[in-house]
Amino acid sequence: MTASHHDDLPARITLRYEPAGKSVRVPNGVSVFDAALWNGVAVDSTCGGHGTCRKCKVRIVDSETPVAAADERAFTPEQLADGWRLACLTTAHHDLVIDVPELTTRPKAATVGVGRQVILRPAVQKRFLELDEPTLADQRTDIQRVRDAMDDLELAVDIEVLRTLGRDLRAANWAVTAVVVGTHLVALEAGDTTDRRFGVAIDLGTTTAVATLMDLSTGAPVAVSSMLNRQQPFGADVISRISATMLDPEALGRLRDLAQSTLADLTVDVLVEARVTPDEVYEVALAGNATMMQLLLGIDPEPLGVAPFILASAHFEGLRAADLGVPIHPRARATVFPALGAYVGGDIVAGALAAGMDRDKRLRLFIDIGTNCEIILADGERLVCTAAPAGPAFEAASISSGMRAAPGAIEVVTIDDEGLHLEVIGGEAPVGLCGSGLVDVVAELARVGCIDPSGRFLSDERLAEVHPALAPRFINRDGERVFVLATAEESGDGSQVVLSQRDVRELQFAKAAISTGWRLLAEEIGVEANDIQQVLLAGSFGTYLSAKSAITIGLVPKIPAARIVSAGNVAGEGAKMALLSEPERHGALALIDEIDYVELSDRTDFNDRFVDELAFPV
Repeated sequence: MTASHHDDLPARITLRYEPAGKSVRVPNGVSVFDAALWNGVAVDSTCGGHGTCRKCKVRIVDSETPVAAADERAFTPEQLADGWRLACLTTAHHDLVIDVPELTTRPKAATVGVGRQVILRPAVQKRFLELDEPTLADQRTDIQRVRDAMDDLELAVDIEVLRTLGRDLRAANWAVTAVVVGTHLVALEAGDTTDRRFGVAIDLGTTTAVATLMDLSTGAPVAVSSMLNRQQPFGADVISRISATMLDPEALGRLRDLAQSTLADLTVDVLVEARVTPDEVYEVALAGNATMMQLLLGIDPEPLGVAPFILASAHFEGLRAADLGVPIHPRARATVFPALGAYVGGDIVAGALAAGMDRDKRLRLFIDIGTNCEIILADGERLVCTAAPAGPAFEAASISSGMRAAPGAIEVVTIDDEGLHLEVIGGEAPVGLCGSGLVDVVAELARVGCIDPSGRFLSDERLAEVHPALAPRFINRDGERVFVLATAEESGDGSQVVLSQRDVRELQFAKAAISTGWRLLAEEIGVEANDIQQVLLAGSFGTYLSAKSAITIGLVPKIPAARIVSAGNVAGEGAKMALLSEPERHGALALIDEIDYVELSDRTDFNDRFVDELAFPV
């Protein structure tokens, strides 16, 4: 066994962005610009990463990097020799250190989502007002004086603003900055503070939550943080958490508090990193599945868990950040993505918005892989979607040696004539197997013939014929047949890291649910699987999944691997869009009306189709 890919091209690499000091682990072949975008590193750009604006200038430190034609037009020969490149045209194939200059422009458009640009038109506005002092001849009320100075807006004024309005105006000598979110006047700040306005975009997942602090003046992300959802002790999936509230009357309150404390700590993290005060953050945009939203708000989720699976509400309007437990400006507003149904929530609507599923004429398949897998198929005319119960296999929760994607996790597996090759997060001795490694090892064993199409390990006799180098790794342990990825001596904790026959079955069930889902959607539109022109793999797991392995096990259509794209955290990208552009919020609402939902549990042929999809493609 070796610790690296046999062709010296690791599937995962580490990029370190300076002066932020942020290290990120990304798939081999991603652009320096996309990696920065996904991880909250602000890189100047106004063209959407197409190499035309020549603003995404970065310096690659101590590394030979190919020079693109656009680089030669953007830099002098001396700068090129010093490592200067355009980030959007620089593909990373090994670990790099990248110097990122400070932003020098205030773009009118921001690059977010899957290579999309949005018009920078946030709901949060700041206007500097120099008001006339009242006199006996001008006895307008204080609030009327403010309204008259912004007569293009129909202001709604919070009572808390009125309580201190007179004092605030006079203390500031009538020179104030009005902070408006939508039509709500939420604050009057002394002096001119128009250059400081921020928002927080949050993706609240069942497993992980991610928060990104956005500069609403530039459209740039300035800090990002992620952590496990603290509801984890109540179960790995939404059904477990719904069940907990049904069994224990106090569980709903605890689940609400755990979700809100998760968001609170993430928000504090990004504010501290960016040196931004809570009072400078005026809005939060949140994308989450329907169960997470109801638990976060303390709404009884029981109707979501039993047929006919009914939401308390698809829309949550008029919320403040405080209602979500987010510690920013006390009168900051909250915008929450609407849900399409009980199992296609606001996170998927946000992802579809970020991916531009309604704006592309190609036949595109969107798959958000998780415990509950959401699938959208669009052909430029129709959008159809469904939810498939994939289970926890991809998160390795039910896998013998399963673990999260953390140091010591096997994340890439390849097999050649010499044997087994592993890539381990952090370059450490392996201690477990994460989701991408699980898909890889099963795909590779199937590819070389050590697993038959039904998913069974071959007999010892057949293994000795098919792959002599691997045969000794198939052993019986505790009455079960397993494949040894790392022996006790090779592992980092003295325990074997194995793939069991039961693990293969778990993965088969998950991939069968997903492939049944997208095949039924293809039939709904009237297309063949090989007609699909692009597959977008969304979510944190989708980002690291090998396209080749996904094709091998039948998780995605058998199309050229180049057409299968890691879309990243598109739910979080959709939340960013909602912060940066009010028109995009209207686009999210329009998506709700455009998407047709297909209920799999209502299909009489679903079980038969599911069984047919269990086998691996021959």
